[in-house]
Amino acid sequence: MTPSTDTDVDADSEVIDELRRVEKRIETLRSELENGDIPTGRLEELAEIYRSVETVLDRWEERATDWDDFQGYVEFRDDLAETLEAAPEDVPERDAFLEADEHVKTSGVSTSLDESDFDAARAALEPVRSAVETYEALESAREERGKLYRRARRRATDLRDRIDALERIEALGEADLDAPTERLREPIATYNESIRDDFEAFRRETPARELLSFLRKAARTPFVEYEPPPEELFEYVHTQPAGERTIDELLEYAEYSSSKLSHYVEDADLLKRRIATNRTYLERLSADPLRIEWPPRTDDVLWFRTRELLPLVERFAEESTVETLREVRSLTRSSEYERLRRAAESAAELTDDERRRLESGAIGAELSAAREKLDRLEGALDEHDP
Repeated sequence: MTPSTDTDVDADSEVIDELRRVEKRIETLRSELENGDIPTGRLEELAEIYRSVETVLDRWEERATDWDDFQGYVEFRDDLAETLEAAPEDVPERDAFLEADEHVKTSGVSTSLDESDFDAARAALEPVRSAVETYEALESAREERGKLYRRARRRATDLRDRIDALERIEALGEADLDAPTERLREPIATYNESIRDDFEAFRRETPARELLSFLRKAARTPFVEYEPPPEELFEYVHTQPAGERTIDELLEYAEYSSSKLSHYVEDADLLKRRIATNRTYLERLSADPLRIEWPPRTDDVLWFRTRELLPLVERFAEESTVETLREVRSLTRSSEYERLRRAAESAAELTDDERRRLESGAIGAELSAAREKLDRLEGALDEHDP
């Protein structure tokens, strides 16, 4: 595990400071709007109308102020009229919109608009603009707060993961490294080697029909992670004479030409469809789901696992393999099992660097610092929950 750095600490402090800053800005903007003349519930609607009018003014100003472009003026007036007519009769600050509209009208064909008319229209909209910009600033601040909150939450998740890992290292460091772990390792290694050889013989010698029936039953066992045979494959080996062949024979047959294969089975094309399409599944079949991992699991987990393994292993394995599995199972009820298991975990998982950091106290210091940072972050998250 990579130790935390000053950069991490700075990042944690920064996101908390930024959350507080944006929360303060939100409160200021909210208060300003609540104390204004425009109902806060209509600010979104007002902003949409204002931005539409602003867009019309910006879009048409150049053409509407061109003496020689009367058509441009007409299209501008139509566009502005449609935009204002779309606004509700009771739109807040309606008088400002009407005043702005008056500033960009001509009294006849002998007069035209100029830039000052558009400036006057925009000035008339100033009360609306101010409220809209404050509202949009509030929405932007809320969006920023959401981003900062999610960033802080991700950082808190990272810290929880780091704390879990550091606690795991501390727990491994408490193991008795002098414990005689070979009492567990030797029978488990012996069993794993034996079950591998026994399964290879089982696969090599057993009809596909029987082997796939075994795998289907094994796949229903929670602690044995075999993938069940595909249904069309299972049905094929149980309804066709080819199911009396071994898996390796069927895989070999699937590589034959249809004319050659017809000498061995009645329906060559059907065999090819069922076997060739499931080649990956069949080729990967091994004893791995029957093996016991190292370091072993807790006593209860391993006890249940061996209890489920025994009836499966007894179907095809040598008696010596079965006896070794029973020996492993009996070890889970030994008073020394947990001490030996934890020592095995420690030996297998702790790196030399982690051992040195445990001995120096660096792991404990980092764990304490991570917990403190998480407390601060969680406090900020509670305080600034959107």
